[in-house]
Amino acid sequence: MAMEMQSGGKMMGFLVILLVLFIEMAAPTSASRNSFSTQILEVQNQLKLLNKPAVKSIKSPDGDIIDCIKLSHQPAFDHPMLKNHKIQMTPNFHPEGVFGENKVASKMKPGSSRNVTQMWHLNGRCPEGTIPIRRTRKDDLLRASSIKAFGKKRHKTIPQPKSADPDLITQSGHQHAIAYVDEEKYCGAKATINVWEPKIQQPNEFSLSQIWILGGSFGEDLNSIEAGWQVSPDLYGDNHTRLFTYWTSDAYQATGCYNLLCSGFIQINNEIAMGASIYPVSSYHDSQYDISLLVWKDPKEGNWWLQFGNSYVLGYWPAFLFSYLSDSASMIEWGGEVVNSESDGQHTSTQMGSGHFPKEGFGKSSYFKNIQIVDGSNNLRVPKDIATFTEQSNCYDVQTGKGGNWGSYFYYGGPGRNANCP
Repeated sequence: MAMEMQSGGKMMGFLVILLVLFIEMAAPTSASRNSFSTQILEVQNQLKLLNKPAVKSIKSPDGDIIDCIKLSHQPAFDHPMLKNHKIQMTPNFHPEGVFGENKVASKMKPGSSRNVTQMWHLNGRCPEGTIPIRRTRKDDLLRASSIKAFGKKRHKTIPQPKSADPDLITQSGHQHAIAYVDEEKYCGAKATINVWEPKIQQPNEFSLSQIWILGGSFGEDLNSIEAGWQVSPDLYGDNHTRLFTYWTSDAYQATGCYNLLCSGFIQINNEIAMGASIYPVSSYHDSQYDISLLVWKDPKEGNWWLQFGNSYVLGYWPAFLFSYLSDSASMIEWGGEVVNSESDGQHTSTQMGSGHFPKEGFGKSSYFKNIQIVDGSNNLRVPKDIATFTEQSNCYDVQTGKGGNWGSYFYYGGPGRNANCP
């Protein structure tokens, strides 16, 4: 009996020791608790910085929340050099001629049609004196590799048509199908861009179609202004096609961001939200939708302006943000870009454009039409000697053309992985 009790006591003691060890292993250490608390605090601080107090909030059918923020409270004014900035509500110059009031009108004229809009418009609009900003949520920040990396592109995302070794570019994980010009000084660019919803293989990949306004070398001093549409699960948490902008003055190292996710771009328009879903989008062998974008430099103030469609001037990037672009751009690019992570050792199946090759043509392949540049004399015109570039034409390709009411145009894109792109 005594022996049994002693044996049972030893067993009980052994179980207690195991339980203590298990609890110690399962319980977070002081260091891990501190790390977790720091992350929570960083997320909260960043959300407070990005999400300004709203005058009105609109729940979009796609799940977004659009906050209507007072014009003077937008993130741009967190920049120390914009503390006493007087907002420029109208450009001093417009390359399409006399600048009419309709370009900054807050409301469409009665009876006017608009084929492409944004999904949040179905549930409301922002009042005058405010701008719409897509609300950033905790999950958005937690998907990023770090809080500091949220809203920023990685390095080496600019196609370098003449100087780069294609093998080197492919290894950087980004692939392109573009048209470009680089023979003179440029003060802007314009294009009408076909809008699709390409399929993305991996959440850390994206597909976009945009205009690049570039200045400087392709080293660490690159200046870039970008605008177009993109599908980016990492950035937005879904596969919707969204209007976006980007800027950097140091080749994506420390400066710049998407949309209004840092101080920089000053928005003046209360109708269009950066980062919000574009609606509707094109369907294969069915209805086609496109958006028109114009970026140009105001020769008086030096600011770079952005116009969406024919009616909406959205805002501007102040001249002081840039070095080379404070004077002019040296290259303009139009086209598509995808991330090819080769996660399974094969080329990604992430689509560019419609996911179909240029040879399929209208209604099937994606296009840019009415391509124009703003030249050194601030005139909007068709560019000369448009060149093309793609790293792997069997994966994504580009074909240019001219004629009719499309002016200079090109079809581009592709499916990514296929029998000829393993």
